[in-house]
Amino acid sequence: MNQEKHYNTLTEYYQKKLNCKVAKVALNANFTCPNRDGTKGYGGCTYCSKLGSGDTAGNPIHSLRKQYFEIKERLMKKWPTAKFIPYLQAYSNTYAPLEQLKSLYEEILSFDPDHIVGLAIATRPDCFTKELYDYLGQINQRVPLSIELGLQSIHEKTIQRIHRCCTNEELILSVKELRKRNIEVVIHIINGLPDEMEDDMLKTIDFLNTLDIQGIKIHSLLLLKDTVLYEEYQKVPFPILTLKEYVDIVVKQIARLKPSILIHRLAADGILEDIMLPKWPIKKLVVMNEIDKLLRAKNIYQGDDFK
Repeated sequence: MNQEKHYNTLTEYYQKKLNCKVAKVALNANFTCPNRDGTKGYGGCTYCSKLGSGDTAGNPIHSLRKQYFEIKERLMKKWPTAKFIPYLQAYSNTYAPLEQLKSLYEEILSFDPDHIVGLAIATRPDCFTKELYDYLGQINQRVPLSIELGLQSIHEKTIQRIHRCCTNEELILSVKELRKRNIEVVIHIINGLPDEMEDDMLKTIDFLNTLDIQGIKIHSLLLLKDTVLYEEYQKVPFPILTLKEYVDIVVKQIARLKPSILIHRLAADGILEDIMLPKWPIKKLVVMNEIDKLLRAKNIYQGDDFK
């Protein structure tokens, strides 16, 4: 447990495991997803950006190789001895025929074998086949693999409101299949979704504690330009979390979170000019510092209230 942060951080985990800084290189492989291309009848989750939640990823007009090495070069100016994990971030990165996925993943792993220490893939629980699970298991035997799945909320009223078009049962099944193959699973959740109260957000944590997951990303809701949710808000506004409210909720979530789960992030990212509301998440370091301050002030550590 990180005594300074009061929770298990990804940075500390990699420092202990590999004795160096490990940085993710976010890539955009120009995928889509079944919720965006019309397969499931919608144009995507209502909160999702035009870049498929890949706002900080590389530019898809460039090859993945060019994206990787340009981002790596920038990161090495800050961390000259770092190792790297290519991170397929934008859209649903298992939503393609198996042979196409194999070609893509193998290409990425060949880029920089002396510096690549893992592979991370963001996707949806409904974008897998048995053959793909088996192939991902083979990758995981060669290089550590983590799969990131968007849950956002466990509550049916919210799932319907944000047009997630994926059930909790599908997520549970996907986690089980990935863990059968010893693949690490990271779950994304969003605090502040429409009509959710603090207790709703805490119950999402309780649900995750019942699953065999290894990591979590907690985000604040961002209302982004040109999204359905922002258009809905303009017509019928709903409460938006303040910084203090968000910090209070996150601290309670950390206290309830299973101690073994790694916390990958506690603050949202986005393209600054696209963030319409709220504006406080733009100051990411302030958000992180406020969370740390409250944890220390209340002497709360991850898992204190885990049952």
